[in-house]
Amino acid sequence: MTMKYMHTGMIVGEKLPDMIYMAPLKVWVTDASKDKYSIEFLYFEVDSPMAAAIQEQPHVAYAVDNIDEAIAGKAILWDKMDVGSAYIAFVYDNDTVVEFYQAK
Repeated sequence: MTMKYMHTGMIVGEKLPDMIYMAPLKVWVTDASKDKYSIEFLYFEVDSPMAAAIQEQPHVAYAVDNIDEAIAGKAILWDKMDVGSAYIAFVYDNDTVVEFYQAK
């Protein structure tokens, strides 16, 4: 399995300009590809269904070629989800919140 660093996700306490709303997750996010340090800023709605660890801790994200293999045997925080052009999943591994991203 190949893994490539994508971004680091940082939680913020208020919405920032140019955030994109992801309705199913009730979270606002910035485009990490536009940040010189590859940081994705996240603002969660009060009733977001995402796990507390995802809403409270920074995460590191990796692009993988096989998301099922990437999450196998790990503590699942958010199981594989179809987000249109890709699948994402969040796990807790090595005391860290990790997001895996597999393009379709």
